[in-house]
This record gives sequence, C-alpha cells and structure tokens, in this order.
Amino acid sequence: MPKNLFFYVAVLLVFGTGIWFILRSGSHLQPDAAVSAAAPSAQAHPGVGPEVKKASGGGIVGTLVDNLQSPLSILLLQVIIIVAAARLLGALFHKIGQPPVIGEMVAGILLGPSLLGLVAPGVQTFLFPVASLGALRMLSQIGVILFMFVVGIELDVQHLRQKAHAAVMVSHASIIVPFFLGCGSALLLYRSLAPAGIPFSAFALFIGVAMSITAFPVLARILEERRMTRSHLGSTAIACAAVDDVTAWCMLAVVVAIVKANGLGGSLLTIGLTLLFIAAMLFGIKPLASRLVRVRPEGQAASVGLLAILFSFVFASALFTEMIGIHALFGAFLAGVCMPPDSGLRHFLRERLETFSSVLLLPLFFAFTGLRTQMGLLADWQSWMICGGIVLVAIAGKLLGSMGAARWTGMSWGDSFSLGVLMNTRGLVELIVLNLGYDLGILSPQIFTMLVLMALITTFMTGPLLQLRILLGRREALVPELGGRSGTRV
Repeated sequence: MPKNLFFYVAVLLVFGTGIWFILRSGSHLQPDAAVSAAAPSAQAHPGVGPEVKKASGGGIVGTLVDNLQSPLSILLLQVIIIVAAARLLGALFHKIGQPPVIGEMVAGILLGPSLLGLVAPGVQTFLFPVASLGALRMLSQIGVILFMFVVGIELDVQHLRQKAHAAVMVSHASIIVPFFLGCGSALLLYRSLAPAGIPFSAFALFIGVAMSITAFPVLARILEERRMTRSHLGSTAIACAAVDDVTAWCMLAVVVAIVKANGLGGSLLTIGLTLLFIAAMLFGIKPLASRLVRVRPEGQAASVGLLAILFSFVFASALFTEMIGIHALFGAFLAGVCMPPDSGLRHFLRERLETFSSVLLLPLFFAFTGLRTQMGLLADWQSWMICGGIVLVAIAGKLLGSMGAARWTGMSWGDSFSLGVLMNTRGLVELIVLNLGYDLGILSPQIFTMLVLMALITTFMTGPLLQLRILLGRREALVPELGGRSGTRV
C-alpha cells in the first residue's frame, strides 16, 4: 500500500510540474494572424467550432447561470420538466378513471402559452426559447416515428380477417360520415380560418381526415384497462379501429401527396410511388421478415443485433416515405405492419420500444404540440361557438356513423352505442395528424387550437360514456329481475 501511494504521488508531482512549466513557457506566445482573422467568423456562427463564454454576472452564480443557458442545458431542463409534468398529470388522470395519455396531452398544453406563458411569461420564454424548439421538435418526431412503428406491430391482420364483415362496414361508415361532415364544415370555416394561399380542396380534405381519425392505441388501452379485450364488443372495436387507422392513414397519405406535389403530375407520381412502396413492403419485405424471425438466434448479443436491424429498417422506411412526398410516419407505420405475427417478437419490441418512446419521447411531442396551442386565440364568443360546433360535428359524425353501421350489422343498440363511443376516441393519433397539417401550412394557429381541443374532449368523454352505458345496462338487467320477484310474492 505505501508503495502504491508513493508511485501515485510521484506521478502527480512529476507530470503536474511538467504541465506547469509548459503553460508558463507558452504564456508569451501569440496566435498567427490567419487564426486571429478566423476567430470573428467562428463567433458569428456559434456551434460551428468551440465557443468560450464568459459569465455575465461574475462569480460562481454567474457561471452557473450562463452554463444553464447553453443549448444542451436548456434541452436537458426541458426534458426533465416535460417528463415530470407528463407523469404527474398522467397519474392524476389515471386516478379519475381516464387514460394517462390524456393527462400527458393536457400537461403539454399547460406548459405552453395557454397557461405557463399566461401566468409566467418570463419562465416560459426561458424554458422554451425559440432557438431551442428545433431540437425539441426533432426529438419528438423520433418518438412519434417509434410510436407509429409500435402501432403497426399491434395491428393483428389475422384478427381483422375474422372480424372483416363488421370491421370494414363499421370502420368505413365511421370514416365516410365524419369525412363528409368535415368537408361540409370547411365550406363555413375556409374564409375565416384557412391560412392564406391554401386552396380550398387541400383545406377541406384535411379537415375531413382530421374528423375521421380513431386513436387505435388509446382505444386498445381503454379496453385493456376495463378487461373488455376478449369480449365480442372489445374484439370488434379493436378490429374496427385497426381498419379505420389503416384507411385513414392511406387517405392522409393521398392528401399530403396532393398538397406537397407541384401540380397533378407530381401528385400522381407520389401516389404511384406510394402504391409501389406498399406492395413491396407487404409482398416482399413481410414474407422475408417472417422467414428471418424463425431462424433468429437467442441471447443478449442477438437481441442487440436484432434491435439494430429493426431500427435501421424503421428509419429507412420512414426516410423513403418522406422522400417520395408523404410523411415519414406512414413508412414507420407500414414497417410495423410488416413485422411477423410472432407474439414473442411483439412482446420483445413493445418491451423495448414502447416504454422508451411513451415515457420519454412522446411527452416531448405533447409539449411541442402545447407550445403551438394558443387558447388566447379563442378570445371571443364567436371563436368558442365555432370550436363548439367543430366538436359537435366531430362527435356526431364519428359516433352516429359507427353506431348506425354497427346496428345495421346486427349488434344491439347498447353495444352499437358503446362501439360508437370507442370509435370517437381520437387521442394521440389526432395530435399527430394535426401537427402534420400545421407543418404543411394547411392549418392556421386558430383552427389548430380548436382541433386540439376537439381531440381532448372526444378522448376524455370516452370513459364516462362507457361507464354510463354499463350502469344503464345493469339497470335494464335489474328491471325484469325485480318484476319477476314481485310477481312471485303475489
């Protein structure tokens, strides 16, 4: 022990003294003129090269404050606050019988200008400076891409085939009716709420798609929490929501292709490439993936290698759909659909991807959406009336369209109503669609805020309406029983 201590002290003294002599010897040196001339250019473009910052306040406190204002520090602070707020609000909403995702959506809005920016604008500006939103947006997009991949994985094609009759009928009715009502609403909304330069066709088609969305993952979680997954109603609802999601995303891809393409020829090219991509994924990649999974080795190293391959595949699919003119999310969703129906693989992927994306990355997406949602834009009663009308149209189209089609297929009125309520759930998937419309310039900030409120309200009402239906069903079941007992007594 003394020998090791002597060696340690000797190394520190020798090399420490050497470093001191080097610094003292070079203290009189000056940089070349060429390097000096390049310094202002580097300062003019921070982030290109190393940057030395001086503490504005002086001392330890000033240094800490300056370091806290660096881009990385701001991003880390944002992540900490967003994740904490999302978990807190998610747990609170779970206690009142709502899916935690609603609390996370609300947390994102509360961190934006609608509450934090109103109560403490200085704090909100410090936490979310404009310069930091680019990094926050990119991180949130990665989370949404992984989320859409998991949504595609959870799509059970075999289950859809078993429920094809009711699923196709109900899901397409739950799309076409709200799509029609959304396009009709666009006639009234276009002049006052559409951004300048956006043609009516693009605005109307997008409003129609936004009204037609069902949040398949949120619906599945609601059924799982209420232990309804294996019931006839639950299995039918999952099949209908899955068909709804696939159809709505295909419609959205067409709308995005039309909006982003230059002219009819460009949109036809994009749609043609999209169809070729879908065919290649379903008839080429999907069978190949099934064969590869059958022979995959076991072990930690194999799991890491499989994850690396899957990440590359997901992001390559997302990149391709982004390049051909539709959104990267469609490629990620289709990559998930191509995964083989292997329960072990699905559990493996959900365990590693879903938890990471839902706990860390998706709250960033909610916060980024909240920063775009400005309740202050609904400053007069006319705006709130329009917002209320949008919510009513969305509920009427989705709930009544699903309910009518379900009743036509032979379901009881009670189950038809429950199915309509479930299909009216929009949640996170609606926010993804709305952000896409905002990024494309189709939605103005005011109509974006109204549609975000519509997504929150339609998702929030699912739990209470389902509970009301259960209570009414129990009451109906008790009435004949009570009547029979009274007759016996007589």
